[in-house]
Parts: sequence; C-alpha cells; structure tokens
Amino acid sequence: MSQTLQQIPLTRIDGSAATLADYQGKVLLVVNVASKCGLTKQYAGLEQLYRSKQAEGFAVLGFPANNFKQQEPGSDAEIASFCSTEYDVTFPLFSKLSVAGDDQHPLYAALTSAQPKARDTDAFRAKLSERGLAPEHEQDVLWNFEKFLIGRDGKVVDRFSPDIVADDSRLVEAIDRELSKA
Repeated sequence: MSQTLQQIPLTRIDGSAATLADYQGKVLLVVNVASKCGLTKQYAGLEQLYRSKQAEGFAVLGFPANNFKQQEPGSDAEIASFCSTEYDVTFPLFSKLSVAGDDQHPLYAALTSAQPKARDTDAFRAKLSERGLAPEHEQDVLWNFEKFLIGRDGKVVDRFSPDIVADDSRLVEAIDRELSKA
C-alpha cells in the first residue's frame, strides 16, 4: 500500500516530527523557500497572506531547500532565526529538504507527481534557460518559492510558478476557491 501525501514523514524546523495530516481540513500552500534568493522577499507576502487567511482554515508551510545555486546554505536554526528576525515569519517552517534531483524528498516527489506543471511558468522558465538553469524535466520544481496548493481534502489542486507572488490574483483566487469549499 502506498503512502498518501498526508502520511509522508516530515520534520519541523525545531526537529519535531510532523506530517501534513497535522493540518487536516485546512487549505495549504506548500512553498520551497530560501534565504539568499532574489525571491526571498516573498517571505513578507507569504506571512501577510498567512495572517490574513489563517482564521479561515489556511496555512502556508515553508520548506527550506538548497537545490538552486546553494541559496539556502544555513542550518535549520539559522534559517529559523533569519525568518523570524528578517520577516517575522509565524507560519510553520520545516527542516531543510531537497525538492529536486536524486535526493528529492518524498513530499516533493508526491507533489510534482500530483501536479506535474506549474501555472504560468513560460517567462520564468525562459529566464532560467537563458542562464543555463532550466530544470531537466518538465515536472521538476523550477526554482525557490514555487507554490503547491492543497485543498481541504488533502489533494493537490494547483501549482504556481516561483514568480507568482502571494498577493497575485491568480493565487489568491485559487486559495479563496478552496477555502469556500466545505
């Protein structure tokens, strides 16, 4: 019997064990984050989104990853401190993991399998290609701050390009649509 998305073992940034089942019934935005990336300032928008919709049953889950140009070199303690100090992050953060490659974490294998292509990636993919940084496979995570939306039922319902920010209408409308479902 294969493991469901909710059963995949995870580790919170404080070292405690977790699974997505801990957030059962919530709408989740799973984001691979990095502290030394040109997109790092998205932490502010993600935190604002989390605070504005948390009471409705929404959570942002941050997964630090060092897959792209080593833009997340810190330890879990350093990452937690950075997020707290620089962006006042209160949404749940998890232990650093790999989102791509041979050591891809089972969570990201399941997410990319469930939603093989992110929405509106053409421009971002073209920028990466110009720099020789495009991923090998179409379904691979493109870069830091790619976003997966999981509905209350635990199913992956959408995937967003790294350059789609937290207040982008495409993302907000998708979140609101999921939050409106019983």
